[in-house]
Amino acid sequence: MSKSLIFNPPSVITVAVLATSCLGFICQEAGAVGGGESSLNSQSPPLQPLSLTLRGALAAAVDNNLDVLLYRERIEAARGQVQTQFGAMLPNLSSNIRQTRQTQFRGTFGFDPVRSDPFSIFDVRVSASQNLLSVSLIQRWRASREMLHVSESESESRKFDTMASVALTYMEGLKAMGMVKMHEANQQVMHDLLGLIKQRQRAGVATGLDLTRLDAQLAGERQQTSTSQYAVERAKLNLLNLLALPYETALALTDEFRPDVLDPPVVQAAVEDALKQRPEVVAQATRVRATELTYSSITGERLPSLVAQGDYGLIGNRWNNTLDTYNVALLLQVPIFDGGQREGRIAESRSQLRQEALRLQSILNHVKMEVHDALAGITAAKDQVGIAQAGLRAASKELELARERYAVITASSHFELTNGLTAVARARENLVEALFQLNAARVNLARATGSLNQLQ
Repeated sequence: MSKSLIFNPPSVITVAVLATSCLGFICQEAGAVGGGESSLNSQSPPLQPLSLTLRGALAAAVDNNLDVLLYRERIEAARGQVQTQFGAMLPNLSSNIRQTRQTQFRGTFGFDPVRSDPFSIFDVRVSASQNLLSVSLIQRWRASREMLHVSESESESRKFDTMASVALTYMEGLKAMGMVKMHEANQQVMHDLLGLIKQRQRAGVATGLDLTRLDAQLAGERQQTSTSQYAVERAKLNLLNLLALPYETALALTDEFRPDVLDPPVVQAAVEDALKQRPEVVAQATRVRATELTYSSITGERLPSLVAQGDYGLIGNRWNNTLDTYNVALLLQVPIFDGGQREGRIAESRSQLRQEALRLQSILNHVKMEVHDALAGITAAKDQVGIAQAGLRAASKELELARERYAVITASSHFELTNGLTAVARARENLVEALFQLNAARVNLARATGSLNQLQ
C-alpha cells in the first residue's frame, strides 16, 4: 500500500522568523568581513624568522611541496586500484529480503481472462559467487600492483625534481648574496680611494675630474648592489613558494658556497649508479612490466574461466511460514566470438607495450646524456673557480700597486687606479659566478646520478 506525502506550507510567522535570523547572520558576517583584516592583524602572531640550511630546505621540500604531496595522493589512488582488482578474485556475497503481494494470469476461456486470487510470497536468501580460475583477472591484479610501484617511483622522481629545484634556487640565493657582498666590498674600496683623491686635490695634484670619475663608479656599484639585493629577495620568494611557506616569513640562508668539491666519479661508474638509482628509470621499467601483464590479461580472455555460484534461503507466503531453498551451479565460461572486439584490444595493448619499451630506451639515453653533461659541467666549473681565484689575486695586486703609485708619484695617472678598480670588480664577479657554477654543477650531478639525498 502506498502512502501519499502531504506538504504543509510554513506559516507567515515562521518565514518572518527565518528571514530575520538570516538577515542578522548576514549583517554579522558583513561586519566580520569589514573589520576582519584589522582583527586578523591584531590577533595573528608575527611569523618567526627562519634560518635555512641547504639540507633543511631539501627536507622541507619533501614535507611541504604541493606537487610532492599530490604525487603521494596518486599512490593512495593506485593502492585503491590494487584493492579493487584483488577484490574481483574474492567471493562475492550478497543478500536480499523480499515480501510481495501478487496475482497470476491463468489463461482465458473464450474472451474472458482468468487470474488467481491475490497471494503473498516471502523470500530471503544469501547469494555467493567465486571465480575459481580466471587468468585474465589474475594478470589484471598483478598489473595493478606494478602500476602501484610505478606511482611510487613517479612520486620519488617528482620529489627529486623538486629537491633539485630547491637546491638550485638556494644556490641562486647564495649567488645573489655573494654579489651584494662583492659590490659592498667594491664600494668600501672606492670610499677609501675617495679620501685619497680629496687629499691629493687639496694638495693641488688631483683634479675635480678624477673625483667625478670615481663618484660615477661608486654610483654604478650602488645600483648593482640594489639589483643584487632584489635578486636575493626574489630567490627567497621562490624558495618560500617551493616550500609552500608563507611569503611573509623572514628567511635567512645560512650555508655558503663550497669552493671545492670531491673528485667526480668515473663516467662508467656514474652511469651505472644513475641507471640503478634514478626513479625515472625504475618507474618506466616497472611500467613496461605492468603493460606486459595488461597485455597478458587481455590475451587471457581467450581462455575458459570457471565460476562457482550458489544461494541459500527461505521461501514461503509469510516470514513465519517458510521452507529452506538453495541453488548451486558451476559455470564453465568459454569465449567463442565477440565480434572481434577482443582482438582489437589485444592489438592496442601490443602497440602500447612497444611504445613503453621505446620510452624506456629514450629515458635510458637521456639519463646517460645527463650524467655525461653533469660530469663535464663539474670539471669545467672546477677549472673556472681556479682561474677566477688566480684572476682575483692578480687584479688585487694590480689595484694595490696602482694605489701605491697614485699615492706616492705625483705625476701618476688616475686611469691606472680606475683600471685597477674595474679589474678587481670584474674578478670578484667572475669568482662569485664560478662558485655558483661549481655548486650548481654539484646539484646537477647529484640529480643526474640519483643521489640528491646525500647532497650537503
